[in-house]
Amino acid sequence: MASIGETLREARMRQHLDITDVEERTKIRAKYLRALENEEFGMLPGSTFVKTFLRTYAEVLGLDPHMLVEEYRATYEPRDDAELQPIAPGGGSRPPRERQPRYSGGGPGRGTVLVGALVALIALLLVLGLTSGDNGSKNTAQTTTKAKPKKKPKRAEPKPVPALVTLQITPNGPVYMCVDRGLGKQVLYNGTTPDPQTFKGKKLRVNLGRTAVTVKVNGKSFPVKQVSNPVGYEFSPTGSKELPQGQRPTCA
Repeated sequence: MASIGETLREARMRQHLDITDVEERTKIRAKYLRALENEEFGMLPGSTFVKTFLRTYAEVLGLDPHMLVEEYRATYEPRDDAELQPIAPGGGSRPPRERQPRYSGGGPGRGTVLVGALVALIALLLVLGLTSGDNGSKNTAQTTTKAKPKKKPKRAEPKPVPALVTLQITPNGPVYMCVDRGLGKQVLYNGTTPDPQTFKGKKLRVNLGRTAVTVKVNGKSFPVKQVSNPVGYEFSPTGSKELPQGQRPTCA
């Protein structure tokens, strides 16, 4: 039977996915995904995270998450010592109580002692009631004073989301670019150039032949994955995402 890591890795490879694809779909960092496939569970913060990440990873790959979590529990989670201790048949027996000696006379009876204790308790309550009258009135006066309500801090208003995205691409040497506004929409640029290019739109898709470029989105630097193969991205006012090869713009 395949182990947990082998099951995950084989399912991912059957679907032609790499770790970065799974990271994008599950929002789990790549190093934790590799730790699950290598069964290096000690790299994760705890067993709760391991089981949560296993469920998420299995669901994305179309596997049975319950089976993988149960296998992890049975193989890697330590059992409680209390579960391993056998319970004695019959549940044990309580030690016998010591019998109290019966009253044998020669002193005041039990009833007399109880009556005396009750009288002393009533007298104590009367004394406490008389002496606490003034304090009670002072406390009542103090509690009637209302505390001033604290002012609530003003909440910072969220910044408005821009309607368009501005994309600036500065090549480090000649670079092929294919830029459009979306699948089946207007092509903005198609060619190889060493010159900086700027594009605006509600949605922009770019296919770069080389990663030797500097990219800024709405004036902020965007990290381009440094690989030897072409890369593609989609940008919008609310965010960005990497495009797999089949979803990148083709301007040919």
